Amino acid sequence: MVRIAGINIPDNKRIEVALTYIYGIGLSTSQKILKELSIDVDTRAKDLTAEDANHLREAIEKKYRVEGELRHVVKQNIKRLKEIGCYRGTRHQKGLPSRGQRTKTNTRTVRGNVRKTMGSGRKKSSDKT
Repeated sequence: MVRIAGINIPDNKRIEVALTYIYGIGLSTSQKILKELSIDVDTRAKDLTAEDANHLREAIEKKYRVEGELRHVVKQNIKRLKEIGCYRGTRHQKGLPSRGQRTKTNTRTVRGNVRKTMGSGRKKSSDKT
């Protein structure tokens, strides 16, 4: 089992997909890394040689912000938005979408599954009042 940036890479997946288990590396980034290191994207993670695994580990740790460091940077950015009181910062404080999505209907998961429509919390007419 290959361990990169503190994450165990799944053995049975293609290395292209297995790298996406690391926070901060998506599919396009993993393809770019593999192309730079001339590793075939179709190889399974368990079939990597120790040398290839070391090259991968070094390339990812040197060039990219991943896992804890990236999470820390994102948290700092959100904190800065809240402190300056901008629109996006207030949306983060309220726990609402900050990128322009509609909130009248589609943000149930963000709002805690609160149903605010007319018939959603209504009792049946046969129930006693």
